[in-house]
Amino acid sequence: MPSYRVYTRLSVTSAAALKAFGKLNVPLYRISRGRLFGQVAGTPILLLTTIGRRSGQTRTAPVVYLPEGERLIVIGSNAGHKNAPAWSLNLEANPDAVVEVGRERCKVRARVAEGDERTELWRKMNEQYGGFDDYSARTTRDIRLFVLEPR
Repeated sequence: MPSYRVYTRLSVTSAAALKAFGKLNVPLYRISRGRLFGQVAGTPILLLTTIGRRSGQTRTAPVVYLPEGERLIVIGSNAGHKNAPAWSLNLEANPDAVVEVGRERCKVRARVAEGDERTELWRKMNEQYGGFDDYSARTTRDIRLFVLEPR
């Protein structure tokens, strides 16, 4: 079966549009095992399932990531919107999560990167997907960078 990849340059201006794209992305990603909507602008996407900090329900979001050995790196930029993405708030409240990368599914534990580690990982993420510095410039909030480690 041929491998299909969707390369899309997102120009999402509203939080509602970003959320709507995420809701469409999740089922298509799962059905195709990451062949559809598994990349944005050539950057890989994983599905991150967290536990809602208020609802206690599972929530799944597509997130751009950087593989770093066994670890996966994600940034809660929310495209520079004033509010952090719900998934990042959920990870702060409960660091145990599940990621799906293509066909693979694994349990992870998240932690917030700080100091020199954060600086280095931010640089690597921004080299891979050049929007994070722009997103940071659009907001006054502290954008969290998470390290997801297998558990």
